[in-house]
Amino acid sequence: MITSILGGYFVRRYATTIMWFFLGVTGIIFLADFSETARRFSDLDGYSVLGAVYLTGLRVPQILMQTVPFIVLFGGMTVLIALNRKYELVVTRAAGISVWQFMTPFLTGAFLVGLATVLVLNPLSAWGQRQALTLENGWRKTDSSRATFLPWIRQITKNDDVIIGAKTTLEGGTLMVDVALFHFDTAGNIILRQDAASAKLENGYWLLKDVSETRPGEIPQHHDELKLPTNLKPEYMEERLTQPESVAFYEISRKIEIARSYGIPTRALETQFHSLLSLPFLLVAMTMIAATVSLKFSRMNQSRSVILGGILSGFVLYVVTVLVKAFGSSGVVPPVVAVWIPVIVATALGATILLHQEDG
Repeated sequence: MITSILGGYFVRRYATTIMWFFLGVTGIIFLADFSETARRFSDLDGYSVLGAVYLTGLRVPQILMQTVPFIVLFGGMTVLIALNRKYELVVTRAAGISVWQFMTPFLTGAFLVGLATVLVLNPLSAWGQRQALTLENGWRKTDSSRATFLPWIRQITKNDDVIIGAKTTLEGGTLMVDVALFHFDTAGNIILRQDAASAKLENGYWLLKDVSETRPGEIPQHHDELKLPTNLKPEYMEERLTQPESVAFYEISRKIEIARSYGIPTRALETQFHSLLSLPFLLVAMTMIAATVSLKFSRMNQSRSVILGGILSGFVLYVVTVLVKAFGSSGVVPPVVAVWIPVIVATALGATILLHQEDG
């Protein structure tokens, strides 16, 4: 039975190693993203160095979320190899403590890192992403060529069938910039195209400003302002344009319920929800993979091929989870199956290898 003193020592070593990995990766992410931000936006009128630093700081938690599995994998391998080289694990095993007993602090630490990521880092990432998008949109308004069209929105009223697209949205989707509207007749033919500088969703209508209307075979006409009737609600627009990564863990369940009430597909949100739920268990699986390649005693250095095998195994697991998450978001595979199956298989495989190494 592992003692509380020894378990606490392992936890401290693990926590210290993971902390240094987090700090190092955060610094690398900040420098790389700041360089990319400066390259993309430095020629815009609203750009400033302080603004770029602020934008990068807002984006760091989102990017850091993607690196957490690798931080746990490399951190686990580093601390286990260090303990092995200093004979600490050798003495531990010689004292009759099994691999499952002395791995408990590391597996618990990985699970807690996952919980902290879901409960703390994810809400911070979601908030930062929303703020970053708002700041980027503010810069891009002066250069619409930098923006890309958002998902098209279709509205059907009694007398009109319209598809709406925009390059930028603000205020939760109720304000669109650089808008294109295509009107169709009952046969599906385009009868009118409207290009507007902005479209504001008011009570029962879109308020279009600086509008250019083009009809087949007619000369384009310009209007300073037009009103387009609509049955869309601000809540619908917000849900329709919400990106799953910009929703905090605490809010996903409510967002799913609201989206369902409007008939909006929720597969992406459900996949994101289960992905966050499974993250602590994914990190446990990563730690098991780290253990399978780090526990064999070596007087000098661990075998490079063994360490490389552990890194490749962790990378393959991460790629598989990302791939099946895309399948879940697109509806090819149910979200629960897409997210949980790779985690369960990886955990079972890691436990099997450790059982083989420990008990034969």
